[in-house]
Amino acid sequence: MMRQIISLFTRFVPRHRLQVFAAFVLRVVGIFYRGNRYEDPISGKTYRKLLPYGRTVVRPNALAPHSMSLERHRLIWLYLRERTDFFTAPHSVLHIAPEYCFLKPFRKLGNIEYVTADLISPWADVKLDVQAMPFPSSQFDVVICNHVLEHVQFDIKAMGEIYRVLKPGGFAILQVPIDMSREKTLEDPSINTPELREQYYLQRDHQRLYGRDYADRLRSVGFRVDENHFVDELPLNLVERYALPVGEVLFICNKPD
Repeated sequence: MMRQIISLFTRFVPRHRLQVFAAFVLRVVGIFYRGNRYEDPISGKTYRKLLPYGRTVVRPNALAPHSMSLERHRLIWLYLRERTDFFTAPHSVLHIAPEYCFLKPFRKLGNIEYVTADLISPWADVKLDVQAMPFPSSQFDVVICNHVLEHVQFDIKAMGEIYRVLKPGGFAILQVPIDMSREKTLEDPSINTPELREQYYLQRDHQRLYGRDYADRLRSVGFRVDENHFVDELPLNLVERYALPVGEVLFICNKPD
């Protein structure tokens, strides 16, 4: 029953509205999921199991109740902690379409200047279109933008804007849903209804389904792209403990000095 409810809500309720509602409800649900099999590295809380999550395909043990982190969020957190100085050095950070699980932890960090931005999110400090951002060039050391570009009409333009506002020597984490079995990104003007987009692009409001050429699209605007396999470097027991996405590639996009 829980799987069907979550699938229904995630398919038809916009993410920002769903997060506002779920932020309270899932804290209560989390009480009944207490245990020690799984750990959310963002909140530090442990559970006997995690909640299922997904739209057309519901994944078991995906959503941590208290922080509302998903597999990819926990992986990004660990990458930032283990492979960068994000938590210790001074950084100006732009977070586009900020995820609930990161908001409070990032805002508590004394070493970063943290700006959130989105077109409609209630948590955005700045309301903007990622295809035309109001920031000056070379303003941010770090940009985080997860599962946004697949929603944008002109994704190359948005990538160029992220490149523009990033400082030379800075980096961006730009995750999207990818079908690794597909060589080229699927982008067809005839796929133009919510039903067709869900069928071909995995979600009703997606504009495309990325393939293995995603990194080349990022490189086309100037990024040096590290297709990073950090999750494969972690011990299997930690991958299972943190319920991380096996095989997930992190797209670490650097702006050359």
